Amino acid sequence: MCLAIPVQVVALLPNDNALIEVGGMRKQISLVLVEDIKVGDYVIVHVGYALSRLDPFEAERTLKLFSEMDPE
Repeated sequence: MCLAIPVQVVALLPNDNALIEVGGMRKQISLVLVEDIKVGDYVIVHVGYALSRLDPFEAERTLKLFSEMDPE
């Protein structure tokens, strides 16, 4: 089983990379598997690679569900 999560692109970096943010954390990922990603887009990420662009409504809905599962 794998878990891919929606994240928002906050900066485009050289060499098909991007800086993403989720839950206040930032991480560098690869965009080599997707095309035409812009700052502000949501992508599905698995093991450091963006797999696809995600509709913003669906991304926000999914992230809201994740936050509701937080036990704190």
